[in-house]
Amino acid sequence: MRGLRFLRLRTLTVRGLLATLLLLPLGPVFASGAAAAPSAEPSATPVRVMPLGDSITGSPGCWRAVLWNRLLNAGHTDIDFVGTLREQGCALAHDGDNEGHGGELVTRVADQDLLPGRLAATRPDIVVMHFGTNDVWSGVSPDRILAAYTKLVTQMRASDPDMRVLVAQLIPLNPAGCGACAQRVTDLNARIPAWAEATSTGRSPVTVVDQWRGFDTATDTYDGVHPNAAGDEKIAARWFPALSALLEEGVPGGPGDPGDGDPVCTASFRTVAAWQGGYQAEVTVRNASAAPVSGWTVTVAPTDGARLTQVWNGTLTTAADGTAKVTNASWNGALAPGASTAFGLVATAPAGSTTPGADVGCTATP
Repeated sequence: MRGLRFLRLRTLTVRGLLATLLLLPLGPVFASGAAAAPSAEPSATPVRVMPLGDSITGSPGCWRAVLWNRLLNAGHTDIDFVGTLREQGCALAHDGDNEGHGGELVTRVADQDLLPGRLAATRPDIVVMHFGTNDVWSGVSPDRILAAYTKLVTQMRASDPDMRVLVAQLIPLNPAGCGACAQRVTDLNARIPAWAEATSTGRSPVTVVDQWRGFDTATDTYDGVHPNAAGDEKIAARWFPALSALLEEGVPGGPGDPGDGDPVCTASFRTVAAWQGGYQAEVTVRNASAAPVSGWTVTVAPTDGARLTQVWNGTLTTAADGTAKVTNASWNGALAPGASTAFGLVATAPAGSTTPGADVGCTATP
């Protein structure tokens, strides 16, 4: 097994911040200009992040450039985007290595065992995966797509047993000539959280990132499929907190990582039932570390102006803006590594509210 390491958010001194700013380009730098990606002083062992997918990720996949720069600006300087493909034409300077192969089906990559060679060539610590759009477009069933996801995660763990995996609920799909595509994406996305819950382990967590809700093919794509500049910003904004959280937790091996006693929990939201003016949902809390969790607090930020009115298997407090915090009950706070529990909720929603949803995050108590 290769050497293990750990990354914490770096706090820059004033002098270091000024030096970093002076190295940044004054305006957009085009790929043809051969400009170097902005970077701070490199670490000897940067965390290796593989963006994995199809043309939405790689052709040109400019959300990667936006995400890269957000991470640098937040102080995550010891990172290395990896892949067997190189930068493919974005105006914003960045580390363009990626594994976004235009036209690929995730089922074909799984059936033909294409991923192991790519993993061996790049050795990622974290995989950021938006994959399956071409399968949906081709009418491949959610069962087959999720089976392919499972095989790819198994191969990732064979490459590194401590692999961290971020998996997207796909952006909407509305290409000309495929009237059924929009519903097919909805059907697949509805099943991804349960698949991730069953696939995640304490050593190798699988985290779902909702790229679907709030993304509009009319304004955020140029062809009903591929993101435009507005879409790139939205995709990067959704990846950023999830990836930043993994970088904060650290990849295994350094002092203070989850294997050395820092508890880490994750939360996932699932709609149970919906009606005019409200809905019922369930939030699953999982211990995603190798350390025991003695308690947890989940932040729930409902979308579309909804508000939580009732919670069971937890204690609810609500802020003025509608953001809610749910802390564990006396009987479900202690979680062994890999263990999970759940609490239920009811929310009211204003007239005109669309799909029930909420952004959730979890904080563990040592």
